[in-house]
Amino acid sequence: MEKNKSNPQTARLELNPSKRILLLKSQQSHHHHRPEPRLPVAKTHSHPTRPAGTSGGGEGDGSIYFIGTATTVLEWKGIRILTDPNFLHAGDHVHLGPGVTAERLTNPAVDIDALPPLDCILLSHYHEDHFDRLVEESLNRNFPIITTPHAKLCLAAKEDPFQAVHSLDFFESLMLPVVLSEPEAHDSRRPAVKVTGMPGKHVPPGPLAIANDLLGAVPPTNGWLLELGYISHSGTNPEKFETGYRIYISGDTLLVDELKQIPERLRGEKIDLMLVHLGGTTIPSPKVPLLMVTMDAKQGVQLMRLMDPDVTIPIHYDDYNVFLSPLEDFRKEVEAAGLSERVVYLDRGDKYCFQVREV
Repeated sequence: MEKNKSNPQTARLELNPSKRILLLKSQQSHHHHRPEPRLPVAKTHSHPTRPAGTSGGGEGDGSIYFIGTATTVLEWKGIRILTDPNFLHAGDHVHLGPGVTAERLTNPAVDIDALPPLDCILLSHYHEDHFDRLVEESLNRNFPIITTPHAKLCLAAKEDPFQAVHSLDFFESLMLPVVLSEPEAHDSRRPAVKVTGMPGKHVPPGPLAIANDLLGAVPPTNGWLLELGYISHSGTNPEKFETGYRIYISGDTLLVDELKQIPERLRGEKIDLMLVHLGGTTIPSPKVPLLMVTMDAKQGVQLMRLMDPDVTIPIHYDDYNVFLSPLEDFRKEVEAAGLSERVVYLDRGDKYCFQVREV
């Protein structure tokens, strides 16, 4: 178990579930007499090899809800984090680069205006299939967003600029302490999520990457490491952050050498859950597959071997017509590799529950 002192230089963004900022411009202030909207859960999944009632099994105190494409809701200790908000419907189109568009083939499990109250957004990169134009238009400009330096520049430069954007480059961290309600506030420790930017490359290295840097066609992307745990302090002792659960989100990346830095930096510390962006996204289209910009099934299994997570959940695999590598390909590769018991498959509207270890 990791027991590191919090770096005093690590930036902080406090999350206070009792004083949330409204997600949408159109929303009115929260009415305390009205019940919060609930996510429509189709099916609940737990650890594939640990039955309910055992350590690490059962519903647990944390969950990931799959909305579609790379859009999920992470919930733990009363906070909710939304990833890569894309709420377009089947038949809608997104712009992915010069002369490149994609059509959405599926509907999200829930619409953005039906979400329960949220605390922040985690945006892997500024691309319409991860932050669609309707989301961009509708979001409250003071709602907290954690993203890449490139995306922050884009969002801050809007005619109606976003005001609460926090950028993280590779291996930079932001601590999200949870503001506790009474009487929990007198506890000597409090829950927190440490978010760290992880390497990712949307374009293969070499001449294409150089050309893309010049043209700015495909934006820079981050992966994320989310460490769920507790900040504790006692007397004059330095503050400590102790990790009880690690989630690695690959983001829209290919299997590039830079990803090897992640297990090296973890130094043997375990990744509990990996959300891997698959699909083998091809541009300009699967019919003219000139360039693959996200992992396909084979690369997804190679990433499992590299990161060695306890559980893997594939996302971002069939929602747009630019995806060349369907989920069934990944299933076959996983079975051939003998890794089936370490993968959980979520349909849109499904939830995966996990238990954060006590530290």
